[in-house]
Amino acid sequence: MAELLTTRQVQELLQVDRTTIYRMAESGRLPAVRVGKQWRFPQGEIERWLQSRGAGVSVAPVRETPASSPTNRGGHLAELLPIPCAQIIQDTCAELLGVMMLVTDTMGKPVTRVSNPCGFYEALIGHGATLEHCMGEWQQMAGAVPIEPRFATSSLGLLCARGLIRAGNELKGMVFVGGIAPEEWPPDEARLAQIARHFGVEINLIRGHLHEVYRLDRAQMERVLRYTQRVADIFSSIVEERSLVHGRLQAIAALSTL
Repeated sequence: MAELLTTRQVQELLQVDRTTIYRMAESGRLPAVRVGKQWRFPQGEIERWLQSRGAGVSVAPVRETPASSPTNRGGHLAELLPIPCAQIIQDTCAELLGVMMLVTDTMGKPVTRVSNPCGFYEALIGHGATLEHCMGEWQQMAGAVPIEPRFATSSLGLLCARGLIRAGNELKGMVFVGGIAPEEWPPDEARLAQIARHFGVEINLIRGHLHEVYRLDRAQMERVLRYTQRVADIFSSIVEERSLVHGRLQAIAALSTL
């Protein structure tokens, strides 16, 4: 799996100053994603970007992003996304795709309730430190590459994938799908014992819910991957539109005080 490059590493590749890197990222001219307050650059996409421009890289002047642009607007995802509306969309999509689904912020903290949870997840989530472990994994996946959704195996042994919710080039949160059994399921006894130790639960609790997972064929799994980012894009559009309206209202309020 490729890595996310830092601003300094991209500077060395392009031989330009840090300010130019920031401007290129903010304008969308350079493949980038904002994780918290820092820009990160997917290595594979940067390499393809360089190849498409030949050996020499010329940096043309770019316009400043207007201060009123939604890409410059801060705010936590829970403040930018209308949660009741998002929950309805999420519930519907999870049921149609036959998977678990939830939205988290960039720190892996859930913003919505889990939709369509499988019995295996529900059995473990109320015990030990399961939620804390899951949140840690979700946070790690915020900075994982590739950017497009792909399945990965969680500590629970189930498959999951994530789509990115953005406001412009700024990462605001993620849509996660999961609860999907891999081909080799259920796990053997050694793996079950490892899961039990990791989450601090009794192994019999795990054994009792092993078959309460989602089993998808190849075509269904490909469909899930296609729609994971589409759902995230819906939420990105809502965040963008809401930020734009909020900015206009602020401008009107400012004019009214003149």
